[in-house]
Amino acid sequence: MLAPPTPSNETRRLETLRRLKLLDTPPEERFDRVTRLAKQIFATPIALVSLVDADRQWFKSAQGLDAPETPRNVSFCGHAILDDKIMVVNDAAKDQRFCDNPLVCNDPNIRFYAGYPLSAPDGSRVGTLCVIDRVPREISGEQAQLLRELGRMVEEELVDADLATNDPVTSLSNRNGFLMVADHLLSMCGRTEQPATMLLVHFENLQEIDTESGRDAGDAASVQLAHHLLSTFRDSDLVARLASDLYGVLLAGTDLDGVEAVRRRFIEEIGDQNRDTDSVCEFRLDIDAIAFKPDRHKDAQGLLDEAERRAFDTQVTAA
Repeated sequence: MLAPPTPSNETRRLETLRRLKLLDTPPEERFDRVTRLAKQIFATPIALVSLVDADRQWFKSAQGLDAPETPRNVSFCGHAILDDKIMVVNDAAKDQRFCDNPLVCNDPNIRFYAGYPLSAPDGSRVGTLCVIDRVPREISGEQAQLLRELGRMVEEELVDADLATNDPVTSLSNRNGFLMVADHLLSMCGRTEQPATMLLVHFENLQEIDTESGRDAGDAASVQLAHHLLSTFRDSDLVARLASDLYGVLLAGTDLDGVEAVRRRFIEEIGDQNRDTDSVCEFRLDIDAIAFKPDRHKDAQGLLDEAERRAFDTQVTAA
């Protein structure tokens, strides 16, 4: 086994990592959504956001792996941060750096590894976004580009403060966070010729709840609605609170027909919730769907602008 060498900028790299204040913090949706998406796209059993500390690699986000950390001297990610290119190990059992590594010989029995080195704002490589399989594999140029896109999503989270991209009440992405992640998702859909659809969910009676029962009741209702959205849609779908009474869901890889089935299921769940006497409120929602068209929508902002314009026109017409 070959332990990873120490980067030449190790002192500054570790200082940068500590300044990020991410080590030993609880899981966060802004990172978990990326690892869930990576796991789905690459069809691997494991996907991780790994931060390489002085003597360990610690997992800020982990899909398919229970261990919170592993020693740095046996880590694949310790090797990956030595370069700014994606590191690919097609078959660890045949690679002299890893063939007798305990992570290869024992659980989790790594064979395939692909890791994108994550750079902090000052350029220090602090960890990786990686996907791992228990069987040998290869990675295509297109797949490498997809991993790079996902890695850049994580890097943007390293730049932005949490409150800049997350709603403090529901912990969902806010408008800024939604647009940042959605741009990457739509770019990937465009390159792979996959459909994408956005749902706009207007919480019509939130203002009434705030006025009649107080802000705390409105916040409780907003949290409950967020919970229903997260439980109805897939882990890989992007759910956001775009404004106090407006939620958005971006479904990558799903067309309008596919969205309609999920929309009906969500409406049924809200109907059941409204009939529940223990519910914090009765939800009145207006839901609209719009398909992403690369020739019409320049980016996520363009898609959101049209969705909101259509929703506003519908409300004016109804009035």
